[in-house]
Amino acid sequence: MSGVATDMSAYWDRAGRVWVEQQALLDRLFQLIAQAVVDRADLRAGEAVLDVGCGSGATTFEAAWRVGPQGRAVGADISGALLELARRRAGEQGLEGVDFVQADAQTHDFGAGFDAIVSRFGVMFFPDPVAAFANLRRALKPDGRLAFACWRGPEDNPMAQVPLDAAAPFLPETPRFERNAPGRFGFADPERVRSILAEAGWRDIAIAPLDDPTPVSFDELMTMSLRVGPLNPILSKAEDALRTQVRDAVAAALAPHVQDGMAKMNSACWLVTARG
Repeated sequence: MSGVATDMSAYWDRAGRVWVEQQALLDRLFQLIAQAVVDRADLRAGEAVLDVGCGSGATTFEAAWRVGPQGRAVGADISGALLELARRRAGEQGLEGVDFVQADAQTHDFGAGFDAIVSRFGVMFFPDPVAAFANLRRALKPDGRLAFACWRGPEDNPMAQVPLDAAAPFLPETPRFERNAPGRFGFADPERVRSILAEAGWRDIAIAPLDDPTPVSFDELMTMSLRVGPLNPILSKAEDALRTQVRDAVAAALAPHVQDGMAKMNSACWLVTARG
C-alpha cells in the first residue's frame, strides 16, 4: 500500500502543477458542478465541512460562503502545489474559518467534528476506496452528510476519449481510461460506488446523473486535451515532431465538435449523497 500511496503522491505532485497553471479554466468549467455538490450537502450557517481532494479550493470556498464566518471549511488535498494556491486565494478573498491541510484522506485522522463532507472529483483515486470512505465517515458527527461528484464513463464524456483516439496512431502506447481502478473513471459504475459506500458503513445512499454542458472555446478544448488530460505527461517528454503530429491530429478530431468557435464540453457525472 505504501508504494501505491507514493505513486499517487508523485502523480498529484506532477499533475498539481498543471492544475495550478490552469486553475482559472478548470474552476470555470466545473463551477456549476461544485455548486451542485454543495447544494446537495445542504450546508447551514455555523456548520463544519470537509472538502476532500480540494485542489485549489474552489469547492472549499463555495462551502465556506454557505457555512458563514461562524462555521468552518477545511480543504484536504495531497498536492502541495494546489494547496499553496488555495491558501493564497483564501487570503485574497478574506475568507474566515477556512483552513487547508495536506493529507491522504484515506488514512489521515481528521477528528470527528464535521457536519458534512463534500468533494468535486476528489474521491475516485483512493487505492482502497472502502478503507478511505470508512475513514471519512469517522470524521463526521452522528448522522453527518456526504455529497460528491464523480465522472460517469468515457462513453458519456466524448471530449475525454476523442483526443486519445486521435493520438493513438502516433504513440507506442496510448493511455487508457480504466474502470474499477483508481482514476478519473474509477467510479463510473454506480453500483460499484453504492457497494463501496455500503461496505464502508454509509447509509441512505443516492446516486443521480448530473450533466454540465459547459461551452468552451477551441483553444480551451485543446488545452484540456493536451495540457490537462492524460496526453500531457507523454507529450511533455516527446520530440517536437511527435508533439506536432499529435496536436494536429487532435485538432482535426475535435474540429467537428466546434461551431462558431465554441464547443459544448459536456461533463457527465454522478452526484452521490449518503449519511454516516
